[in-house]
Amino acid sequence: MAAGDEQGSAAEPAQEPTAEEPRSFKDLGVTDVLCEACDQLGWKVPTKIQIEAIPVALQGRDVIGLAETGSGKTGAFALPILQALLETPQRLFALVLTPTRELAFQISEQFEALGSSIGVQSTVIVGGIDTMSQSLALAKKPHVIIATPGRLVDHLENTKGFNLRALKFLVMDEADRILNMDFETEVDKILKVIPRDRKTFLFSATMTKKVQKLQRAALKNPVKCAVSSKYQTVEKLQQYYIFIPSKFKDSYLVYILNELAGNSFMIFCSTCNNTQRTALLLRNLGFTAIPLHGQMSQNKRLGSLNKFKAKARSILLATDVASRGLDIPHVDVVINFDIPTHSKDYIHRVGRTARAGRSGKSITFVTQYDVELFQRIEHLIGKKLPAFPMQEEEVMMLTERVAEAQRFARMELREQGEKKRSRNDDDDTEEAIGVRNKVAGGKKKKRKAF
Repeated sequence: MAAGDEQGSAAEPAQEPTAEEPRSFKDLGVTDVLCEACDQLGWKVPTKIQIEAIPVALQGRDVIGLAETGSGKTGAFALPILQALLETPQRLFALVLTPTRELAFQISEQFEALGSSIGVQSTVIVGGIDTMSQSLALAKKPHVIIATPGRLVDHLENTKGFNLRALKFLVMDEADRILNMDFETEVDKILKVIPRDRKTFLFSATMTKKVQKLQRAALKNPVKCAVSSKYQTVEKLQQYYIFIPSKFKDSYLVYILNELAGNSFMIFCSTCNNTQRTALLLRNLGFTAIPLHGQMSQNKRLGSLNKFKAKARSILLATDVASRGLDIPHVDVVINFDIPTHSKDYIHRVGRTARAGRSGKSITFVTQYDVELFQRIEHLIGKKLPAFPMQEEEVMMLTERVAEAQRFARMELREQGEKKRSRNDDDDTEEAIGVRNKVAGGKKKKRKAF
């Protein structure tokens, strides 16, 4: 990494918490007005990472936070930043770098919620959104900028009058993922144009070589707050697998959605195309399913997410764009429809459920081609997973209806592809029901929804 500071010293561990652990945000040194904001958000007691990181950050130290997904990392950096902002109000005060657009919007929501009573303004700077309106937002000099590295560098290089020379805080959230997505050169550029004299918080689920290199370049004598050093999944998560022939994957999926009806589901697929196809298939069978993947426009991605969060849809189908950091409070079941190729992604996917002390289920589909990948996952989490109890004959009874829905889904995908080519525009499957209506009308046959 460029911008290497002299202080390549290793991070010193945070003090072991004494037997008398702080039980409230006030005990951690958080000021009254922010304690009230936590209370309004329903944050009753601080999480482990907050207990470790907040007091250190309030002392003005740089922090490396290693914590599993769903552990309350955003609060661990947002509260110290807002408290410092209260003491010395200033525009363009803090910058938060995150790997994905959805995560940026989510962090912004938390800053706005925590800082609403003190009038904090934040701006999200991510790709997929008009640069002109972003330039206007930056011209208003918000207190906090939450950005993906690529788009921020664009503005630093091209937006007249915009600079970060007065910045006091830099946060790199999900640093391992920022670097995995090859944003290293962008991060280098950003580090070169912000003050050396600043506070830096680096949060990461894993400590990779790249993250260590970044730590040496960007942090001064940091304190390490590690909440889970080994890969693990939350205790209250019940994890299962199902071994199935790959050609019956769709039927098994429909069987499980019926068996566990009444829950909200997040289903992970490996490609954008498969996400879209499976969403259409499920809709044809009467399920309220909605897709979220990288080929959708930003507005539609946010729309999908908001519909799911508001419980207007009970099934969200997503690629790994959604496996990290998204805090959707009510996911009851995570289904790995396509097994992840990287075992670590399994941890992040199943981390979408059983968050903040709630319980949840995860079910991983293992076909004849996935055995080795599945064994790697079991090795990584250090446990053998039980099989999910199934009635095979009931699954086989669904195959005919599923085959019909697959045919409709293929036709719809084809029609969407043609529309996209003619209009060169993103099409959201929410509106693309033309084919379904035509087919249904033509056949004059009512298909029974499950």
